[in-house]
Amino acid sequence: MRSHRWQLAVFALFLATPALADTVFFSTGNPDGKMAAATQPSSTGKIEIETADDFVLTSESSITSATFVGLLPAGTPFMDISEVVVEIYRVFPFDSDVTRTSGPPTFSTTQVPTRVNSPSDNEFADRNSAAGNLSFTPGVVNPSFTADNSVQPGGIHPLPGPPPQTTGGNGSIMGEEVQFNVLFTTPFDLPADHYFFVPQVQLTTGGSFLWLSAPRPIVPPGTQFPAGSTDLQAWTRDQFLDPDWLRIGTDIVGGMPAPTFNMTFSLFGTTVPEPSSLVLLFSGILMAAGLKHRLGEKPYGISKSNATRR
Repeated sequence: MRSHRWQLAVFALFLATPALADTVFFSTGNPDGKMAAATQPSSTGKIEIETADDFVLTSESSITSATFVGLLPAGTPFMDISEVVVEIYRVFPFDSDVTRTSGPPTFSTTQVPTRVNSPSDNEFADRNSAAGNLSFTPGVVNPSFTADNSVQPGGIHPLPGPPPQTTGGNGSIMGEEVQFNVLFTTPFDLPADHYFFVPQVQLTTGGSFLWLSAPRPIVPPGTQFPAGSTDLQAWTRDQFLDPDWLRIGTDIVGGMPAPTFNMTFSLFGTTVPEPSSLVLLFSGILMAAGLKHRLGEKPYGISKSNATRR
């Protein structure tokens, strides 16, 4: 009987203890074929370009893996993928020089129409296959995929120009649709916040990786943003625009109305337990141990008196 009381007490304790970790999953869905935007680290003969799309975490989370989908030049062997980088940015004004203002481009001014809702000037965290804290596996989704429009190297221009900032884009582009499956061997530990996800792919041969757009607003099989948060449009910059960013749709493509884009990616991970949950669990274990001691039980619920009678 005492053994049953012990088991019931422990069962009730764990029912009352909050779950230590929940699954984290976010996806913008599948490519929609509307936009392909270059994103690559700098390398010999190639400038750095960063393209960013946003996501929201409602609690501290450990992000362990991700996917993103884009175009490689047709026939590019996977051995020519020399590096994959994933950067995380917060939303301006975090990690940014907020004293810069609009005006003719100098170190104290901006080169873009707005910084509102852009990624911050500086990254919050990053992982890199060259550093060994990220591994990746590419896979062909479609050997021939066409995007209606693109932002390619050389297609990002600061104010005031020339060439004009609003170019309409660099036109349609065809390539091999490839999904990158990325494992963060050192997971991102991210507090609850609004972030931008920035993948980059470096090729040793000619051409660039172009990240494919996804529907905006998000549609199934994509996942919706949490209530009260806003799905921001995709942004981009190259090393000549850095530290500023341009909206791919509103600023570069333009139009009345201008299109806006999400980019195709997914994130996976788990929530990080709050310290209070761990304290509660540890306290519960101590309470259960004390209860067992007061009942005078041996393992498997056999008391001294029962053991003697037997």
